Amino acid sequence: MQLATTGLFKAWWSHQVHQEWIRNLAKNRTDLPEQKLWQIAEHMNRAVPDCLVENYEPFIDILELPDPDDRHVLAAATKSHSQVIVTNNLKDFPTAYLTPESVTP
Repeated sequence: MQLATTGLFKAWWSHQVHQEWIRNLAKNRTDLPEQKLWQIAEHMNRAVPDCLVENYEPFIDILELPDPDDRHVLAAATKSHSQVIVTNNLKDFPTAYLTPESVTP
């Protein structure tokens, strides 16, 4: 987040990405109320102007990835013309699937 506010690059994410990280963090950290996590998501959205990718859903069904549940990430990256997807989940974003979209993991 710190880097996203510097203006050195443009960061994008979607509401669906927020849903995913919040669901996973709430499952692993039961001490963090989900409402508090949604407040953090809203702070993120306010801190980075025009960060939310919208209308990417039509891309989801036409994209392929090893894990179909990750297609929303590639769809948002495609819609926003992102060049990089920042993830620790490299096995589900192999280069062979990303090259046609000009996105690197």
